[in-house]
Amino acid sequence: MPTHDDILTEIRMALAQGGDARQALSTTVAALKSRMPDYTWVGVYLLEGNELVLGPFEGKPSPHERIPLGRGICGAAAAEKSTIIVDDVNADPRYLACSVDTRSEIVVPIMRDGEVLGEIDIDSDRPAAFGDADRRLLESVAELLAERL
Repeated sequence: MPTHDDILTEIRMALAQGGDARQALSTTVAALKSRMPDYTWVGVYLLEGNELVLGPFEGKPSPHERIPLGRGICGAAAAEKSTIIVDDVNADPRYLACSVDTRSEIVVPIMRDGEVLGEIDIDSDRPAAFGDADRRLLESVAELLAERL
């Protein structure tokens, strides 16, 4: 299995090849989903006004294509401008159910100059699937994406 540094390098190299913002998001989502077996659903939401709008994703279709700021774990992460890790989504009242199989979630804001542009949202079918290493990886990926949005 590749290390987080390997994955970050792979994403950095893919983004350096150019393309528009949507291509950058799609490439990143695909790399994370294919390289991280516990990442069951990987997507990016972009902030439009007071709503998060679903962009590129890999996994089962989500019923949550638009999420108001402050609603759900995604909306909370954007409103608080901070990464949120939920070890057990069934125990978190903010969770907006997408799949009955989802057990844990991490949401990482994509920010530039203190403003939220969007976020990386990842679900796992495994409880407590996300730790500090995932946080560091995804926060680094969010910094790379912020340069492209």
